[in-house]
Amino acid sequence: MREIILDTETTGMDPQSGHRVVEIGCIEMVHGVRTGKFFHTYLNPERDMPPEAERVHGLSAQFLKDKPVFAEQVEAFLEFLGNDRLVIHNAAFDMRFMNAELAKLGFPPIAMERATDTVLIARKKFPGSPANLDALCKRFNI
Repeated sequence: MREIILDTETTGMDPQSGHRVVEIGCIEMVHGVRTGKFFHTYLNPERDMPPEAERVHGLSAQFLKDKPVFAEQVEAFLEFLGNDRLVIHNAAFDMRFMNAELAKLGFPPIAMERATDTVLIARKKFPGSPANLDALCKRFNI
């Protein structure tokens, strides 16, 4: 069973407000074991970087200005994903952004049904506790 663990960084919270993906990171797992295969890219968002977003991920407009745009990476990205299951912490957020980027280029959306959302799993398993990645890392001594 092949799964892709995926995360993105963005310029903000809402692609409908013009925010864009600035980083995509994926690792491949087969039968729950990392294979060593990965996809990673920084992306030029072709817009400014709000200070509040830069504080979250540390990626400045200056750093991203010479990086490829999403259109230059989309085929390699989709090829890496294949049709396999995606594992994403806060999948609704990342999927909304990825699908907005794909729509701009005329690609079909990635079905939400492909995603396992680990934030939903964490909230169910630990009700009332923080479900962000920092809290989970602390809980599991990572």
